[in-house]
Amino acid sequence: MDLDLILDTFGRLLGGALVTIELIVPALALGVVLAMVLALMRASGNGILSRISRGYVFVFRGTPLLVQIFLIYFGLGQFRPLWEALGVWDWPLREAFPCAVIAFAMNTAAYTSEIIRGGLQAVPFGQIEAARACGMSRSLVFRRITVPIAVRQALPAYGNEIILMVKASSLASIITIMEITGIAKQINSRTFAPFEVFTAAGILYLAMNFVVAQGIRAVEWKLTPHLRRRKH
Repeated sequence: MDLDLILDTFGRLLGGALVTIELIVPALALGVVLAMVLALMRASGNGILSRISRGYVFVFRGTPLLVQIFLIYFGLGQFRPLWEALGVWDWPLREAFPCAVIAFAMNTAAYTSEIIRGGLQAVPFGQIEAARACGMSRSLVFRRITVPIAVRQALPAYGNEIILMVKASSLASIITIMEITGIAKQINSRTFAPFEVFTAAGILYLAMNFVVAQGIRAVEWKLTPHLRRRKH
């Protein structure tokens, strides 16, 4: 095993790590917004909206992310006249990067909406009733009781979703985006040393996910002061 090659590859992959972050951050942000809409549709009590939300979640959770990327990047090109008429062909549907962001966002929204729904359902009904008994309005109960508890309940699962998205970002290399895996494949084609090259890539993914896990743990610690061991 060539340690020098691993170190050299690791340095080259740092640029790809920035591209990975540029992919994941907007995808997660868009995904959270869409997930909130889906969760509200599911909880609205409206049969049509609830079915649309359930259907969206079923489709995007039940099909591979790679297939979704191909459908958005390659498949939508079949309807180019429509997208040109709508003014969305030149950007974003013609470029690989925004197509990847859209695919990641739509995929993570399906999972995140279920995480949000589970967090809301995990709020003890007794605490909501107690807040109402104290004279709180529905909006105040939602803001001061439901949301903080739901966030604490959903945070660990959402942390796992972020980690999964970081790993799934490697699929963007299939559509020519030079993130970590894309650069690693390029280096491997020149060096023919897959063990060293992809070991360096794996270490970088591991380091990124370690940072994510520690960040989620810090937020969880901040939001659960009642669970900390008190000093006597």
